[in-house]
Amino acid sequence: MSLRVAVVGAGPAGIYASDMLIRNEEHDIHVDLFEQMPAPFGLIRYGVAPDHPRIKGIVKSLHNVLDKDKLRLIANVTVGRDITIDDLRDYYDAVVLSTGAVRDRELLIPGGDKSIGAGEFVGFYDGNPRFERDWNLGAKEVAVIGVGNVALDVSRILAKTGEELTVTEIPDNVYESLKNNQAEVVHMFGRRGPAQAKFTPKELRELDESDTIQVLVDPEDIDYDELSEEVRRADKSIDLNCQVLEQYAMREPDDAPHKIYIHFFEEPVEVLTDDSGAITGLRTERQELDGEGGIRGTGKFTDWPVQQVYHAVGYRSEPIEGVPFDLNRHVIPNDGGHVLHDASGETGFEDKLYVTGWIKRGPIGLIGNTKSDAKETTDMLIADADAGLLAAPSHTGEDEIFDLLRERGVDYATWEGWYKLDEAERALGAADTEHPRERKKIVEWEDMLGHSRFQG
Repeated sequence: MSLRVAVVGAGPAGIYASDMLIRNEEHDIHVDLFEQMPAPFGLIRYGVAPDHPRIKGIVKSLHNVLDKDKLRLIANVTVGRDITIDDLRDYYDAVVLSTGAVRDRELLIPGGDKSIGAGEFVGFYDGNPRFERDWNLGAKEVAVIGVGNVALDVSRILAKTGEELTVTEIPDNVYESLKNNQAEVVHMFGRRGPAQAKFTPKELRELDESDTIQVLVDPEDIDYDELSEEVRRADKSIDLNCQVLEQYAMREPDDAPHKIYIHFFEEPVEVLTDDSGAITGLRTERQELDGEGGIRGTGKFTDWPVQQVYHAVGYRSEPIEGVPFDLNRHVIPNDGGHVLHDASGETGFEDKLYVTGWIKRGPIGLIGNTKSDAKETTDMLIADADAGLLAAPSHTGEDEIFDLLRERGVDYATWEGWYKLDEAERALGAADTEHPRERKKIVEWEDMLGHSRFQG
């Protein structure tokens, strides 16, 4: 059986799903991979801190997938605007949605609207063209709400000097902001204890690798109840996290110019501001373990004198025009792969629509979860094809989708265009005589498209 599948979203989730489809040995499957940005790789390009080259290495494996003959990248195309979901149904046997999650969840406390979502800052320092170009880093004391890897990245970038990051791919506008960073103290806040933190051990250890940074934990925050101890015994990563945090708690402050304090059992309850609306502090309530897997407030409040607050409390997905969306969970309703008519699951499936990645299950998990997600979804798609449940598209020519895009004036980009953009970014990095490096990102959308657009 021959199938043509559209995958929407060229981040890891979409690329893994595409790879599994084109590698299927029982069917001849070709995939067109649609991407809103002029470049592929999603959060691996635009959501990973620039000083994490090990994680960036994932791009190499994703690159190998996109090099395969049965896969075509069609970038700079917004599904729901440039082409519709019904268009994709008309041109493909099936559609897999993998648009991820890039927007921040709101901080729902008094004054929370004054806090900045971590994703906004990540988008800035990763050179995402959809985010700010300049950043005010004048605060000397900063709060970061959250104890996951995004909070670690934000805290570490805030505590590093601009010079330390010149070996990375940051563009000039990011360097200009970071070199004027005034932050001396960064406070991270988690409402629960060390055993409940969502760090991965390697990232937690890397927080302390710079000579300019010292990480500190209050010994009073190293506390476990019986259930916390059980969690440590059952999960090696959690136990390693706790060991690292215990080491941080045994230190005395040194002369490092930047300090990162990780606070546990402190629940943010209000962002404090003055009459002009400027942030003057963060108020937290001390928590304690309740012995039943939860926490309870103690009634003890602390005001921390910070001038800026970031919240890393999770990303959220955005709806796609023409596709059902669960506004409470910020995901597309699904049964593990099929898109459902609604979140109840009682009214059946959407014709030919499937979902994978964070827009399927929420912004949790690592690359391994993304791969297992993709397998679950693609297995369902192929089973439906075998059962004759996929209606044939009305347009069957493999290049007809390009005719539609050109007819609508869509200036699409291609995989060949990515090679040109990649070459241009590498040339910029090599040409920087003061800070030569492997790559320097091109930030402006039109500049990116100038290299990556289809030249036909």
